[in-house]
Amino acid sequence: MPRLPERGLIDRNRTLKFRFDGTQLTGHLGDTLASALLANDVRLVARSFKYHRPRGVVTAGSEEPNALMQIGQGRAVSPNTRATVQELYNGLRAESQNRYPSLAVDFLQVNDFLSSFLSAGFYYKTFMWPKALWEKLYEPAIRKAAGLGALSGKDAEELFDTAYAHCDLLVIGSGPAGLMAALTAGRAGARVILAEEDFVFGGRLVSERLEVDGQSCAEWAAWAVAELDALPNVALMRRTTVTGAYDGGTFGALERVADHMATPPEFCPRNTFWRIAAKRTVLAGGAIERGIAFPWNDRPGVMTAGAVRSYLNRFAVCPGKDAVVFTNNDDGLRTAQDLEDAGAVVRAVVDTRPDAQIGTWGRAFPGGQIVSTSGHLGLTSVTIRDLNGVETTMPADLLAVSGGWNPSVHLTCHMNGRPVWDADISAFVPKVGAVPGLTSAGAAAGRFSTHAALADGAEAAIAQLADIGISASPVEVPDAEDAPVAITPFWHVDAPGRAWLDLQNDVTTKDIALAHQENFRSVEHMKRYTTLGMATDQGKMSNVGGLAIMAELSGREIPEVGTTTFRPPYSPVPIAAMAGRHGRDQFQPHRHPPSHALSLERGASFVEAGLWHRAAWYPQPGETRWRQSCDREVAMVRNAVGICDVTTLGKIDIQGPDSAELLDFVYANAFSTLKVGRVRYGLMLREDGFVMDDGTTARLGPTHYVMTTTTAAAGQVMAHLEFVRQCLRPGWEVSVTSVTDQWAQFAVAGPASREVLNKLLDVPIDDASMPYMSCGPVRIGGVDGRLFRISFSGEHAYELAVPARHGDALVRELTSQAEARGGGLYGMEALNVMRIEKGFITHAEIHGRTTADDIGMGRMVSAKKDAVGKVLSTRPGLHGPERQQLVGVRPVDPGERLRSGGHFFDEGADVKPSADLGYATSVCHSPTLGHDIGLGFLVNGRARLGDRVRLVDKLRGGEVLCEVVPTPFVDPEGGRLRG
Repeated sequence: MPRLPERGLIDRNRTLKFRFDGTQLTGHLGDTLASALLANDVRLVARSFKYHRPRGVVTAGSEEPNALMQIGQGRAVSPNTRATVQELYNGLRAESQNRYPSLAVDFLQVNDFLSSFLSAGFYYKTFMWPKALWEKLYEPAIRKAAGLGALSGKDAEELFDTAYAHCDLLVIGSGPAGLMAALTAGRAGARVILAEEDFVFGGRLVSERLEVDGQSCAEWAAWAVAELDALPNVALMRRTTVTGAYDGGTFGALERVADHMATPPEFCPRNTFWRIAAKRTVLAGGAIERGIAFPWNDRPGVMTAGAVRSYLNRFAVCPGKDAVVFTNNDDGLRTAQDLEDAGAVVRAVVDTRPDAQIGTWGRAFPGGQIVSTSGHLGLTSVTIRDLNGVETTMPADLLAVSGGWNPSVHLTCHMNGRPVWDADISAFVPKVGAVPGLTSAGAAAGRFSTHAALADGAEAAIAQLADIGISASPVEVPDAEDAPVAITPFWHVDAPGRAWLDLQNDVTTKDIALAHQENFRSVEHMKRYTTLGMATDQGKMSNVGGLAIMAELSGREIPEVGTTTFRPPYSPVPIAAMAGRHGRDQFQPHRHPPSHALSLERGASFVEAGLWHRAAWYPQPGETRWRQSCDREVAMVRNAVGICDVTTLGKIDIQGPDSAELLDFVYANAFSTLKVGRVRYGLMLREDGFVMDDGTTARLGPTHYVMTTTTAAAGQVMAHLEFVRQCLRPGWEVSVTSVTDQWAQFAVAGPASREVLNKLLDVPIDDASMPYMSCGPVRIGGVDGRLFRISFSGEHAYELAVPARHGDALVRELTSQAEARGGGLYGMEALNVMRIEKGFITHAEIHGRTTADDIGMGRMVSAKKDAVGKVLSTRPGLHGPERQQLVGVRPVDPGERLRSGGHFFDEGADVKPSADLGYATSVCHSPTLGHDIGLGFLVNGRARLGDRVRLVDKLRGGEVLCEVVPTPFVDPEGGRLRG
């Protein structure tokens, strides 16, 4: 059996049962799925993406390109899970992917026999002709073949969460450098977060048989973690992968909270995505071992030498009985020793260095190369070519390969930094300062010995803390091995057969040669042409090998070829984890205005408006269609009084000595001349000169204003004000605060509106005390409130605001008073009808493509002051008769129905794009007028009043002859709202 009788960090007293492709197997607590499979002598675990070749476990970490599994079942299925990261738990169910019908017999392996026709870039050349087959054959076939695993297609039931953390020092990785950095900072009293993607702290220390400070490196790591765990200022985050580096010392991190649990506790999230804000950071993420490209190097049983040591020393699993080691550095020799000590037969050590001092492990082949392998579903033999060119074939079921180590530079490249080539270790190392506030240490910085990593981690922590004013005392570095790096670069073997670089995407050395031949020699072009490094491992093992081959072919050095762009995330992150709790009903939270409970009681129908659910209409007994309710509510407001909840409008409190200057700058019209106690309508432009939003702003005091925005644009306007305040005018003394949720606000509209208010206000109002477009403080039953005399309905109207906690009580009292006078509640549909009757605009008209001149408000752009968007609004083409201008339309036949979205054409004109004159934005049936009316944009519309145009709806069918008319449709003199 591959399981060793001794060694390892597994708990042999805890046996766990799991299934792989339906077969029940056993493992132990502390196993990964990969180590448990190897312990059960399961070597075939996957099929490659393109050719469906048999594949086995290659690594022991998150860089694994082959062993991707589908974990779980039903709704909770999780595809593309790396078996080398997935912890074993009792009852785990794993299924292999990308095969049909089974791993051992995969019909799609026919692709491998067609590999000559499926070389790099074949799809660019093949699917161009015949053109008609793209949608009928090629695209459906490609889509069906794409991907590895598959989602369930059902809404998952698991919880995901997001969280935030702050620290003085973030340490990424818990190998020797990370542990020393955390110990140094923790002892100095700094707030430290130690993030480790594994479920065991220690990094490579738990996979080696070295000594640190006179004890085994695993024991020393456990001692260090115990001390850190006892420090109250240190947070240990296991199972946490730092996935990306961002501005301001912010890092994204995925914590796998419950991926190792068969049944998570109630309300426990499966994953938590962290945003970590760190004053300083030490990257101690170690290094990734790379392979060597040689013919048929992809068979199950070919593994990296470091991974073999991990399975031997950490998981007590010997991945093979007859082993061969292929290396270009001393690290491979360490693997040979560990294999022999574990009882495996080391048949040969093949070292590409002619002067290599190879021990007595089997046959020694200094200057040798592996030139071929055999075995269909697993490695059975290897062929070795010695320094003299003589070839020898010997049995082997395990081939441990070490082509050197690549420091984990990925996070240092996430802010456009490029790594630097270090010829001493034949690898790229991080560029200093690539990420502000971050420094690399240990193997991540190219310092591979244990002692060098320990010392480097301590020094990095001291230097980083000094930058933020925290003094850390030098620490004594433990004794540990300090062997120099001994490597001679060797990238690929020149021999017949396919040699793989990217194992998941089936990219070979011949694909790189073809890319070079066809002039795809830029590193980014080569990547996309061959798909090298575009698999789920993002080329962690393959990129440097591909660069080396391109360098050889083009006669350049590897640094001249350059590297591809590393982007976050470092390893795959479920989209659900980034969304956290913002899924299902919480994706867009249900925001309810204060009248919601009353609206439910009255049987209202609701509509989404911005982020809110607002009442659309309130049906009465006998009303079976929404139009009946809407028409009644409009007539009610026009003839009596109506109550509407307008809490959802954005409300922004603006205070400070420079408040007036800010308003003048963000509005196209002037606000510095507005008197205290008055309200003014304002038009806001974007920087490109187009209309952003409109609304009213009230001046409550000499330096105190309240701006009202549309419901839909509340967030956009708030962000715009902050941008202006912080970036364009940082010297101004002004604060802006969103108070939308702090105030409940209700429109009281109609001829009896003042009568209703005077029944509630502590001090009654009249035209003298509250004229049109005025505002002021009021008291309602001893509660302080605000009253604004403004109207969106065109009627004599007010908006009354009180603290939000009083909103429900107030709307009930207002409704009671209104109903006593023949009025009541009205909803969004009636409000929309009344605003169209008055020609008022909403975001149906100011949808981001219209200018102030288009909507007939060009004169509002003040010539006496500067404003955001003013200059660009004067550009040629943004005003004039060739533009589509806002107009009103009504059907010539009052019985005809208008449809929004229809397009305008002249009478007799062909319905074609070149004859298109504009479109209708808002239409409704006006109960006040007895027929449909609408607003729309018409080329040179203001000059065409009285003309007739056709409103054509090609989508829903139909055509209506309309007359172009001025607005407002109702009460054009404004006597009602001013009376």
